[in-house]
Amino acid sequence: MRTRPRSLAAALVAVALSLGALVVSPTASGAQTPNPLQRGPEPSLTSLNASRGSFATSSANVARQSNFGGGTIYYPNDTSQGTFGVVAVSPGFFSPQSVIQWAGPLLASHGFVVITIDTLSIFDFPNSRGTQLTAALNYVVNSSPAAVRQRVDPTRRAVMGHSMGGGGSLEAVRDNSSYQAAVALQPWDTFVNFGGVRVPSMIIGAQNDITAGVGSFSEPFYEQIPASSEKAYMELAGQGHLVGSGQNNPQGRMAIVWMKRYVDNDARFEQFMCPPPTGAFSGISEYRNTCPG
Repeated sequence: MRTRPRSLAAALVAVALSLGALVVSPTASGAQTPNPLQRGPEPSLTSLNASRGSFATSSANVARQSNFGGGTIYYPNDTSQGTFGVVAVSPGFFSPQSVIQWAGPLLASHGFVVITIDTLSIFDFPNSRGTQLTAALNYVVNSSPAAVRQRVDPTRRAVMGHSMGGGGSLEAVRDNSSYQAAVALQPWDTFVNFGGVRVPSMIIGAQNDITAGVGSFSEPFYEQIPASSEKAYMELAGQGHLVGSGQNNPQGRMAIVWMKRYVDNDARFEQFMCPPPTGAFSGISEYRNTCPG
């Protein structure tokens, strides 16, 4: 006896179920879409406390420009992982680039293209430093040597600075909401309000700072930034204003964490932000933030 064929409807249902299983199986197995901006290995306290990250780096000098004072670009040698976010760093009042140059190779070794700048004048105030940080970012993206430009993602930009450079970094992101992050080290600024900042911003104050006292500068700046913007305030125990002019742990390490989380959108670094850093990140007298949400 011939077997009766299944109905067309039943056949279609069977095919649909088979295709459905193929479509949903990666999700059912727990697979997740990888972050295309993620750079570097799995982070740890050990890797963050090391003097350098996993990327070998090179540097290129930048001559004085019409809109900023020149500087040095640090960049990863690796081209196998795609392009990198770009960070500009400014020194403070009466300070040359060398004061904040420690940040260049440190951040670059964790997967960023970094330009540490000289300002047009060592007397430039924060608003000018903010404008020069933006000019430096534009230079890296548009006019730097080809070896640098091919490594840069022009859509991912961040700023950082010390003292008046810290105030300048906050002014830069207040005026450029498309930026991804700011880190202000012992920021100094006057007659400004940062309620218009919409970019994730970390402020690092120093407990014994008598030049930019935290009660008059860092803490009010932090409070002015809306909680909806993502923000953090860290205060370094027993440190003074010049702590930003050298590679301090945890200052440099938390700058890495902030940049990786918001420039690279790398959620692997959230563990070092929430709950507040302790243990290997000792030396912190106060820490508060909104936590990524």
